[in-house]
Amino acid sequence: MPPERVDRHITVAVATMDRPAALRRCVDAILEGETRPQQLVIVDQSAGGDTAALVGSARWGDSVRVTYVRQRPLGLGASRNAAVAHATCPIVAFTDDDCVPDRAWLSAMAAAFDSPDAPDAVAGRILPLGPEQPGRFAVSTRPRNTPSLYRRRALPWVVGSGANAAVRREWLARVGGFDERLGAGAPGKSAEDADLFYRLLRDGATVRFEPAATVYHERQDEARRLASRDTYGYGMGAFCAKWIRAGEPYAVWMLGCWAAQRTRHLVTSFIRRRTRRVHEELLMLRGAARGMADGLAFARLRWQ
Repeated sequence: MPPERVDRHITVAVATMDRPAALRRCVDAILEGETRPQQLVIVDQSAGGDTAALVGSARWGDSVRVTYVRQRPLGLGASRNAAVAHATCPIVAFTDDDCVPDRAWLSAMAAAFDSPDAPDAVAGRILPLGPEQPGRFAVSTRPRNTPSLYRRRALPWVVGSGANAAVRREWLARVGGFDERLGAGAPGKSAEDADLFYRLLRDGATVRFEPAATVYHERQDEARRLASRDTYGYGMGAFCAKWIRAGEPYAVWMLGCWAAQRTRHLVTSFIRRRTRRVHEELLMLRGAARGMADGLAFARLRWQ
């Protein structure tokens, strides 16, 4: 049965690139949820036309107002900014094509924004999609099951992830949206979401972590998992370098906390002879060093 409730305050934005089957799975889950959004914005950076053909034939417009945006490959930050530019609702909820939102995802987001202590942004849990399989690995998981409210200083990667977040448009405008130099497909490779959470909190926004707002993230094979470890480290280094160059002392603290956590995991994994985990931690630390060096350079560039 399709849901009866439509939340007229929420636009859902989905970033996609050359994964039409995954996009169909993601959008079908959104439309089968307890609550539908007022608007669905799909930003497509695909090289081919398969995704455009899918959007044209899927009849999603029978259930929700669909806005399709074709964009050249500029990276995830640019994709999310394009979605915000085309959004018509006061709240924009973000997810990606390799994620499957839970049926209660949008209902939980809406309830958080409607609560007496309504936040300016909401982030939620990210769990692995489907059962464990040999050779497939969970990535970007956030299994925490305790609600939290963040104000001012907080480590942004603890706060949440861009694959499961919703932000009031007025706050996105206030902080200037996503930094398009960061994120997958951009020079900074990742951490566009950490940077956004950092700027929101720095400027006085409140961010709630709401575990009832859950999405499931597709598992990756070993090659993609290892590649993501390098890019994740690179993005964290670039993100911290950007703010260190801007004269933010807290950026030094963030970098130190992140490096200490990774080093603890490295040492523990080495002692326990977990060879693959040792390799992953070394990739992240190496990536962060490269990201720091490059980030100090591209931090001189003006924001797009």
